[in-house]
Amino acid sequence: TLFGRTYFNRYSAPETEEDEFADERAEILAEAAAFKKSAVAYLHPEVGVCLEDANLFGRNYFERASAPDVENMEEAKERAKILAEAAALKQLASDYMHPEV
Repeated sequence: TLFGRTYFNRYSAPETEEDEFADERAEILAEAAAFKKSAVAYLHPEVGVCLEDANLFGRNYFERASAPDVENMEEAKERAKILAEAAALKQLASDYMHPEV
């Protein structure tokens, strides 16, 4: 006579997941890994970019032939004037807040 014991249907056996739950768990873990990779890339920009997919590419919109000029002389002078006024206002505010200095 043969005796056998099933270890899968006993009460102390660990529960097994159904296929759809296992697939959902795998999707969630893959998304979490992608989020972690994005977070590490955001927090450590000094690491650099490694190209993993050949379909990914970038385009430089600043050095293309149809890009507008950066700024002309009038805009540069106006910007310098505005920055000088802002620096003077900052100094005035600092003097007002700390008259002892």
